[in-house]
Amino acid sequence: MARVLVETLTIPAGLFLGLLFSFPMAFHQPQPHHAKLVIADPAVEYRVGTALQRQHPGGFDVTAVPDARAARRAVLDRDAAAGFAVTGRHAAVLYVAKANGASLEQALTKGFTQLAAHNHQKLTVTDVAPTVSKDGSGATLVYFGIAWNVPGYILATTLLRAVTFNRRNKLITVACAAGLFSAVGFLVGVGLGFFPNAPTALAIAFLLTTAVATFSLGMAPFVKHFFPLAGLGLYVVLSVPSSGLVPVQLLPGFFQALHAVMPLGNAVDALRGVLYFDGAGVLKQVLVLCGWITAGTALLGLDAWHHHRMAVRRGAQDETQDIPEPPVEDPSLETPTPTALPVHPHHFGEPLPMLEGAVYDGEEQPVRHAAVTVMDTGGRQLVRTTTNARGEYAVTGLPEGYISVVVSHPGRDPLVHQKLLQSGVAVRADFTLHDRRNGTSVRAGAQRLDLGHARHGS
Repeated sequence: MARVLVETLTIPAGLFLGLLFSFPMAFHQPQPHHAKLVIADPAVEYRVGTALQRQHPGGFDVTAVPDARAARRAVLDRDAAAGFAVTGRHAAVLYVAKANGASLEQALTKGFTQLAAHNHQKLTVTDVAPTVSKDGSGATLVYFGIAWNVPGYILATTLLRAVTFNRRNKLITVACAAGLFSAVGFLVGVGLGFFPNAPTALAIAFLLTTAVATFSLGMAPFVKHFFPLAGLGLYVVLSVPSSGLVPVQLLPGFFQALHAVMPLGNAVDALRGVLYFDGAGVLKQVLVLCGWITAGTALLGLDAWHHHRMAVRRGAQDETQDIPEPPVEDPSLETPTPTALPVHPHHFGEPLPMLEGAVYDGEEQPVRHAAVTVMDTGGRQLVRTTTNARGEYAVTGLPEGYISVVVSHPGRDPLVHQKLLQSGVAVRADFTLHDRRNGTSVRAGAQRLDLGHARHGS
């Protein structure tokens, strides 16, 4: 019971702790952290830098540029969060970009208004990259990014259940779904006036969904039954706080570092670049997204190589007869389904069998490749598997209630056991198959119901 409790609570406990520490740390009382500013005139840069350092230690990294035009250009090129220039004895201008986030614009305006007032200057705030009217917070692109981000993970989860799809078909499905999601999201965003009509945004959205889905598919065989924790940890716990919902310049250093590598944060930056900054700085973000796609593809290739190596080691016959590991299931999406399990010592995080047993012949020797069929009370087949070299089988994901287990093998009389499955109770059903006697029909043998085998009980 202790082992089951630990395995059951590992994923929700990990997710709880991640959400508990990541969201409050990122969103509570945002403050500037090494926000880049440019100041026209080196003499003014020294005075402003000293004043800002005194007000916000470590909050700003200040550099000098030749004039006000260069300060404005630095903001448009996304080399700085803001630019400041003294334009007269009692006048100054602050260049900001609301597209970087309204909260950042407000924080910069407030700080420089106080600074200008201290120097008896009138401050003019110029927004060089204003957002559309429906994006007053400058964060709407983050919401669309989440809409393209999380479904990529969900898509990978559902594709893991598509056991008839090979890796190539899964990647084609990812590309088609990403194309559809990006087109629909773009049309909705433009149609409702949430962002400008810049078709280049379609490519960014496509790359984001493809990156998340491809990397998720690639990592699944390696994280196995911890896939939900890994996926939610990457794409929610780490991605959302570092996405730019709070402008990255106002985030702590840890989340700023995450923003530089996570697919959601890079996609949001790229969308801002193509929609409001004429494509400035987009290449770096696109390369990061392509890096995630490449990493996911490489993991898929590594998994294919591993399976090929194992197939060669075990031989072609064993490869076709062995029960494969069950597909990874995301418990947040799916209820358990009847699934055959390979019989081996239980590993942490793996599903436990609900029904297991062994099949022997009349001489107490294991029967290999005996067919084991589990049916419900209505005669519907729930799952079918075969025994291994030791005559063993295992099944999980079965519903509670009575089930029938039918075992058969060529040349032997089939047997049926009826079992009652209850939640939390593992049931064992062993069988002894005897050679078929002359004159005994297959139908008669198949209908023989063994409710209480003398050797095993039921």
